[in-house]
Amino acid sequence: MGMGRQLAETLPAARSLYDRASAILGYDLAEVCFEDPDEELDSTVYSQPALFVTSLAALEALRQRAPEVVKQCEGAAGLSLGEYTALVFAGVMEFEVALRVVQQRGEAMQAASDETPSGMVSILGLDADQVQALCDQVRQPGEVLQPANYLCPGNIAVSGHNAACERIADAATEAGAMKVVPLAVAGAFHTPIMQSATSRLVSALADVPLSKPRIPVISNVDACAHDDPEEIRQLLVQQVVSPVRWEESMARMLREGFDGFYEMGPGRVLRGLLRRLDRKVSCENVEC
Repeated sequence: MGMGRQLAETLPAARSLYDRASAILGYDLAEVCFEDPDEELDSTVYSQPALFVTSLAALEALRQRAPEVVKQCEGAAGLSLGEYTALVFAGVMEFEVALRVVQQRGEAMQAASDETPSGMVSILGLDADQVQALCDQVRQPGEVLQPANYLCPGNIAVSGHNAACERIADAATEAGAMKVVPLAVAGAFHTPIMQSATSRLVSALADVPLSKPRIPVISNVDACAHDDPEEIRQLLVQQVVSPVRWEESMARMLREGFDGFYEMGPGRVLRGLLRRLDRKVSCENVEC
C-alpha cells in the first residue's frame, strides 16, 4: 500500500491534508504518494512535499487515537526535512505556508543536485573522528566530501562529489567499517554543494510569517532549541548546507528528561537511531 494511503482512506483529517496540499502544489499529491506511477518520488521535487504531508497525516492519526499525548507533548525535532513538520506542530508555521516553502526547498535542492553529480554514502561501524579523517584523506582538491548526517554512534552519512563518495566507500571498508551503503538520493545534501539552493530558500522564507514555538524544537544545525523566529528563519537556510546533528539532538532531549517519543511518518529509522542511544526509552512509530 502506498505512502499515506491507509491514513487518507480511514481518517478524514488526513485526507484533507492531501487535498489541501494538491491545491497548493498544482498536482495530485495523493496519487503521487499512493501510486507513484512515474516514479516521481525519486525526485526531491515530489518526495519532500510527499514526506512533509504524510508525516503530518500521521500526526493527525495520533491526535485522533491519543489526543492527550499530542496535548502533553513538550518538545519536537525532525531530521532534515522533518524539521518543517516539527515546526508546524510547534505552531511556528501554518501548514499551507510551510508546504510552499517545502516545495521551493525540494525544487532548489533538486536543481543543485542536477548541477553537480554528487551523492551520499552511509558508513556504519566507524566513529565520527574516523569518518572525518577518511574524508580528509581521500578528498581531492576542488572536491567536497564531508559528514552530512551524524545519526547515532557508529552511523554517519557522508556527502560529496560522486568520485569522492566512491573513494570513501572503499576506504571505509578497508578501515574496518561494518557496512558501507551508497544512498539513493539526488545529491550531496547538507554540504556546500547545495549552496545554490540557499538563495531560493532565502527568497521562499523572506516574507513567511513565523511565530515563536509553543514548545521547544531542536534545530538540525546546532542541536539547540531557538525561540527567536528570525533565528529559526536563518537556521532553515543554513540547514541545507550544514551537517544534521541528529545524535546530539536526541542526546540533548534525553538529558533534558524526555522519556517517551513518537515517530511520525514512513518507516522506523528514527526509532532505531534513538535505541542506539538508549535502548530503554519508549519510541512508538505512528504507521502511515
